Amino acid sequence: MYSPTPDDWQDANRARWDERVPIHVASDFYELDAFRAGKDVLRAFELAEVGDVTGKTLLHLQCHIGVDTLSWARRGAAQVVGLDFSEPAVEAARDLAATLGLGPDRAAFVTADVYDAPTAVPDPAYDIVYTGIGALNWLPDIPRWAETAASLVAPGGFLYLAEFHPLTDSMDDATGSVVTDDYFSSEAWVDETPGTYADSDAPTVHNRSVEWQHPVGEVVTALAAAGLRIEFLHEHDVSLFPRFGALERHADGCYRFPADRPRIPLMYSIKASRPAPHER
Repeated sequence: MYSPTPDDWQDANRARWDERVPIHVASDFYELDAFRAGKDVLRAFELAEVGDVTGKTLLHLQCHIGVDTLSWARRGAAQVVGLDFSEPAVEAARDLAATLGLGPDRAAFVTADVYDAPTAVPDPAYDIVYTGIGALNWLPDIPRWAETAASLVAPGGFLYLAEFHPLTDSMDDATGSVVTDDYFSSEAWVDETPGTYADSDAPTVHNRSVEWQHPVGEVVTALAAAGLRIEFLHEHDVSLFPRFGALERHADGCYRFPADRPRIPLMYSIKASRPAPHER
């Protein structure tokens, strides 16, 4: 249900994520054995839009157990840093990095709230600040997030965001064709659903979550106001999970609407850069 932001939103969300870390580590959803063996978990559109990361430094905000973070290291990033507010998630990420033979000089993970990132990460700025997927909905204040993220982008570097499109949260679950909720709602969404996206049948105790919906225009405007230059905003007709009953799974593992029905955007991505001094 929608409600004003509860005072315990952060504690509730942290307890929920802490409890789900071991479930995710053991789940078929994350397939960590396959990941350790070399499976790449990054999405094709992300690889194309971010480009070559060889020799670059990359900060991943809200990294969870670090599979995306470590994938960028495997693709040649000189150093990756992952940040998450869940200590069990960070511990899992460190363990995973160790099994891949990536020491702290190549892959470091820190526990901190995303809004505290500038004082928590080891370096003041990065070539790439990366965030996604399913991250912004856990944050109440997008302008503050944008200011924080932008402050960590080095001159000549960029922020890259890949996210689920907020329009999907306004549509009916069965078909994704009927508007059922307010796209522009700014109130918190408080839920008590047990289980997790990685295992809906997993027994869980800490089920309370507090989330927010952020229109795409709010995100773009906040990044521009924080001093970044918007390079692109792309909308995608694919999802990573069957958000609507009408979606069909394709050979690439992504979900799309059937070819015979109108589409809506299911995900979006933004690249926003900080010009180098000579480019100003």
